[in-house]
Amino acid sequence: MSAPGNEHLYAARVSKGWFSQERAAEGISCAGRTELRDTTFTVSVRTYRRWETPAPPWPRPDYATALRAAFDRGPEYLGFRPPGGRCAGPSGPAAAEPVMIPPVNRREALATGAAALGLPWLAPGDSGRRRLRVGHEEIEGLRATALDLDAIDQRFGGDRLWRSARSHLSWVHHLIDQGSYPDEVGLELQGLAGELTTSLGWFCYDADQQAEARVYFSEALNTAMLAGNDVLATRTLSNMARQSVDLGKPREAVRFARVAQGHAARWQAPPRVSALLAVREAQGYARMGNELACSTAVKRAWQLFAQGTGDRDPDWVAFLNEAELTCLEGMCRLDLGQFKRSVRLLERSAELQDIEHSRNRGMCLARLSYAALRDRDLDRTVAAAQESLRLIQGGMTSSRNRRQLELVRDGLGPHHLIPEVRHTAEQLTAHTA
Repeated sequence: MSAPGNEHLYAARVSKGWFSQERAAEGISCAGRTELRDTTFTVSVRTYRRWETPAPPWPRPDYATALRAAFDRGPEYLGFRPPGGRCAGPSGPAAAEPVMIPPVNRREALATGAAALGLPWLAPGDSGRRRLRVGHEEIEGLRATALDLDAIDQRFGGDRLWRSARSHLSWVHHLIDQGSYPDEVGLELQGLAGELTTSLGWFCYDADQQAEARVYFSEALNTAMLAGNDVLATRTLSNMARQSVDLGKPREAVRFARVAQGHAARWQAPPRVSALLAVREAQGYARMGNELACSTAVKRAWQLFAQGTGDRDPDWVAFLNEAELTCLEGMCRLDLGQFKRSVRLLERSAELQDIEHSRNRGMCLARLSYAALRDRDLDRTVAAAQESLRLIQGGMTSSRNRRQLELVRDGLGPHHLIPEVRHTAEQLTAHTA
C-alpha cells in the first residue's frame, strides 16, 4: 500500500483504519448522511480517488461537511488546496485546531469555525494571529459566493444548502466584528450580511425549517430598517409573504406584500419587482378564498411582467420568468379550488421551466399532480408525480416539494387497487419519508 499524492488525507484515512479507498469513500458517505440528514448522500470511489491525487480539487460544500464529520477537521487540514491559497498540513504553520468563532447576534445557530468554512480567499488560522484586512476584492469574493448559493437553491433546493449559507453568513459577521476595513467596505459588508440573512431565511423555508426561517427573515428586516435599505426590506417582505401563505396566515401575507410595495416605491423598483409583489399579494388573497382580489392582483402582475426586464432588476428577482409566474398563478387557482384551470397553468409552467430552475419545476410538478388529483384525473396525477420524483432522484432537494408530494400520496390511498397508482404511492412513500 503506497502513499498517494495527498499524504495528509491518506494519513487521516489510515488513522481511521480505512486501508482502502473504497472503505474511505464508504466511511465518509456514512458520516455525511448522518451530518447532512440525507439518506441519499454518497461520495463515490472515483471522487475519493481524485482527493488523494497530488492536487485534489476543492470539495463542494456537502462533501466538505462530510469530510469534517468523518475526520473532525476541515478540508484545508486534509491536503486540499483552496483556489488562490495553499493547503495546511499537519506540520505546517496552520496545523493547530480550527479557530471557533463565538456566537454572532446571540444566535447560537451561527456559531461555526471560521477555519472550517473552507472559504477560498482565506488563509487558515489567520484570524488568530492578526487582524483581517478586508477590501473590495474580498467583498467581490463574498458576494460571488452568495450569488452561487442562490443559484444552487434555484436548481437543487435548500435542504443541503442552508448549513453552508449559515457558515458563510457567520464568516461575514466575523469580518464585520474583527476585520480591518475602510468605511465604504464596512457598508458593503453590512449590506451583504443582510442579503445573506434573507437568503438563509429562504433556504430554511425551503428546507421546512420554518421557525429558523422566521428568525432570519426578522433579522434581515431589522437590518434593513436600521440601515434604511429599502431594497433589502422589499426582498425580505416578499419572502415573508410567501412563507406566511404556507403557514396558514394569508392576511399576514397580504399585509407583508403591501408593506413591501411601499418600500419598493421608495427606490422606484423596476416592473419585474412590482410583478413579484403583486403575485405575492394574490397568493394571500387566494388562500383567503377572495377570488376577485386575487384575480385583480394576478392581472396586475402580468401587466407589470409584460414590461420586460431591465438593467435595474436585482439578482433576486431573476427567477421570475414566464414559467414561474404561470406556476404562481396556477397555485393561486389551486387554492381557490379552480382545479381544471390550475392544471392547465401548471402543466404549461412545467413545459416552460428550464434546468437551471429545477427546484421550481419540481414544485410545479408536485402542485400539478395534486391539482390533477383534485380534478380526478389520475393519469395526469401519476405522470406529474413520477416526473417530480425523477427530479428528486437526480439530486433536487426541497422539503416543500416533498411535503406537497405527501399530499398526493395520501390522496391516492382510495385508489390503491389500481396497480400504477399503488406503485406511485409506494414510490412517494419511499422518497418523502
